[in-house]
Amino acid sequence: MGLANWPPCRRRIRGPITELDAYARRVSKIEAVLFDFGGVVLTSPFDAFARYEVEAGLPHDTIRRINATNPDTNAWALLERREVDVERFCRLFEAEATELGLVVDAQRVLAGLHGDLRPAMVEAVRRCADELGTGLLTNNVTPLADQEAARPEVLSVVALFDVVVESSLVGCRKPEPEFYELACAWLGVEPSRCVFLDDLGINLKPARSMGMTTIKVEDPAVAIAELEAVLGFPLG
Repeated sequence: MGLANWPPCRRRIRGPITELDAYARRVSKIEAVLFDFGGVVLTSPFDAFARYEVEAGLPHDTIRRINATNPDTNAWALLERREVDVERFCRLFEAEATELGLVVDAQRVLAGLHGDLRPAMVEAVRRCADELGTGLLTNNVTPLADQEAARPEVLSVVALFDVVVESSLVGCRKPEPEFYELACAWLGVEPSRCVFLDDLGINLKPARSMGMTTIKVEDPAVAIAELEAVLGFPLG
């Protein structure tokens, strides 16, 4: 399906250009800020995976290892594109673990996907949303409206974004270039006018190749400081 056939993005009505906005545009070429969700706005699911690995007596980074094997066609990739349901995913994921000589409870792994909001990053999103276009780019296994239905505080943060690109809805995922192209098309911006934050280098690489400014989020405070330097205005 071509980009023109995807549903139009949500657009919020902005107020008059502020003095801060005018200053930001003088010092920065950036017109839009794109955020990953888990690991950036939310705490990383890999933290939850690590806790499960300890509880289950699995080697460190077991989940990363499984997901890194055939990353474009494995169970995780199929689930994020909604090419399999959860039941089928669990069978495939556990079979992939078995092939590596491991025993994994796939349902327990999925339970680790619900991270906690990072208040400082939420405030950064809010300030970016006041001045620039914003996009949320997330690989997920179910739509956010369903996944976070019991957490209205999370959905209120999702509502700050001009566009939300979800792999479970659009049929492609990071790091596939089409995913980033959708975000840019919906926002009406060129990739070179975007800065993208993600906690995984593999997801940053194609964005950087397209011309985006990229920031790897390891320490959120450091990432926010880097974003402030790019944008030219404070985020806290």
